[in-house]
This record gives sequence, structure tokens and C-alpha cells, in this order.
Amino acid sequence: MNPKILLPAVALSAALFSASAAMAQEKPAAGEVVRHATPGSNFPIARAVEVPSGLTTVYVSGAVPPVADKNAPEGSAEAFGNTETQTVGVLKSIEATLKDLGLTMGDVVKMQVFLVGDPKMDGKMDFAGFMKGYTQFFGTEAQPNLPARSAMQVAGLVNPGWLVEIEVTAVRK
Repeated sequence: MNPKILLPAVALSAALFSASAAMAQEKPAAGEVVRHATPGSNFPIARAVEVPSGLTTVYVSGAVPPVADKNAPEGSAEAFGNTETQTVGVLKSIEATLKDLGLTMGDVVKMQVFLVGDPKMDGKMDFAGFMKGYTQFFGTEAQPNLPARSAMQVAGLVNPGWLVEIEVTAVRK
């Protein structure tokens, strides 16, 4: 074999062995959910979440915002509020559903967020407004557990006044 090819292959094998050995040392206790932080980042989501076998996975349907202003025209964006207000309303609804199931926001391991472009922002999603609401529930001192999360802009939701829909997956220990 060509020594110029063999040396990099040996180095790669050694690096992979070291990485797998390091991962083996980080194995969690049995039945423990592991949340992996994103290296070099303090962004409040988990890079990945490991759920061991034997735990129950709970899929919570998408939740949408409650009416925030009963005096606003029915179905209007004003009736439901801006992205931050809608996010807080949706997360409070999810929190209530989880409580009914004997779970908490700390049990959430995965979140999918659907944001509609805000007409007041030239049709762009208000990610900053979403984050202001989200960080009231995740990554706090009282509730530090972070989910793996995706956020995306969608063309619309069922009600034209809704700017936010969120679905979560939680784990029962």
C-alpha cells in the first residue's frame, strides 16, 4: 500500500477511535435524557437530545394562540396579538396540556415552530418576537432544559390571524 495514503488513514482511524472513546465515557445513567449543547454557542436550543429506550414519548399536537384582544375584529391578527404575544399564549397552552398529562415544559425534548410572516414586517417572520416569548419558558434558571428545535416560516395557518403554531414531543420518565 502507498505510505502517503496509509498515514492519513491511520490518523483518521485514531481520531475516530478517540472520538468514540470520548463518547463512551459520556454515557448517561440508565433512563436519563441527555441534552447536548451546541459547542461555542449559548443559543437556547439543544444541538441534539438522546432519549433512552424504556421511556414513554408523548407527541403533543400543534397548539395555536388564544384570543388576546376580544374587542379586535374576529380572526384578525390584532385579536391574537403580535408574534411574541402569540408565542407566549401558545406555550402557556402547551404547558397546560403537559400539566394535564403529568408532564412539564422540562420534559419537552423536541419542538417544531411554524411562524407566518408578519404583515407589519413586510411578510417576514418575527423570529426575535418568537424568541422573546420562547425564552420565558426555556433556558431559564427555573426551567433550564432545552429541546432540539426547528423554526420555519410558513405561508399561512388555518386562521389568517395566527402567526404562530407550535408542536412538541415530551418524554415521560
